[in-house]
Amino acid sequence: MFDIRDAEIVREIVRWGGFRAAASKLNLTQSAVSARVSSLEGKIGVTIFDRRKRGAQLTPQGRAFLEQAERLVAMRNQIVANIAPHGGFTGTIRIGVAETIVHTWLGDMLARLRDRLPAIRLELSVDTSPVLASRLLDNDLDVAVMMSSLVPPLAVRMPIYSCPLGWFAASDFDLAEQPLGLSDLLRYPIITFSRGTLPYAELEHKLPVSDLSPPLLHACASLSTTLYLTRVGFGVGLLPTPMVVRDLDEARMRRIATRADAVMSDLAFDFAYLPGQRSEVMEAIAEAAREAVDALD
Repeated sequence: MFDIRDAEIVREIVRWGGFRAAASKLNLTQSAVSARVSSLEGKIGVTIFDRRKRGAQLTPQGRAFLEQAERLVAMRNQIVANIAPHGGFTGTIRIGVAETIVHTWLGDMLARLRDRLPAIRLELSVDTSPVLASRLLDNDLDVAVMMSSLVPPLAVRMPIYSCPLGWFAASDFDLAEQPLGLSDLLRYPIITFSRGTLPYAELEHKLPVSDLSPPLLHACASLSTTLYLTRVGFGVGLLPTPMVVRDLDEARMRRIATRADAVMSDLAFDFAYLPGQRSEVMEAIAEAAREAVDALD
């Protein structure tokens, strides 16, 4: 009478608010989507969408159809999950992460994920959390690890990682040995996160109001560059603490002891995805992420 693809198309039209947007997400033409819906309506003998209204407005019969159809899609997914061998998922997963994750536990997570889903194909993106949030909403990503405060309201989310920040300098950088306050640090060039990020905003908020020349805050969009500039003595760097472990072990850099006013807030990250993703795949990725985070301790 009709196939599950029909139900999925109706669901996407409702999800994205119209035929044109759904067609774009499904990689179909708008005419193909319209023809598919018209054919479905003819097969089941009801009108699913009220075409007299703007957008994708379901009729009462359309709402009833969608409710039952979503159950059918969920049942199909569960059947496939139950009969598939362990690690049987062979699709492509588009994962977006903030750069902090790249330098802390992404590699370990991907290794664990490979063991769980050996046939999976990955498309990795590294970007700022605002961009990741936008791409998640635009269906350009399947899952993202991003700043907790920027997760879209519609997303399924779970806290995954709290990353400590610290002040660091090259091992031969001329600094006092006693704990330094923010006013002490501001005597030196500071290399920090890019404008628009929470650490940059917090640091700006901490700055004293003064008629003197403003401190040298060098905003950098790349943590790798911040690490390098700190290592070569360009200035004092604000960095995720786990990222600097090797440099500390090899005595290329040192952590700066600070007083309370210079302590920065941890960065909180969430694992997030939009409803409609395969739950068993999302859980496999989340579990790999949790284990990688636990292994940091």
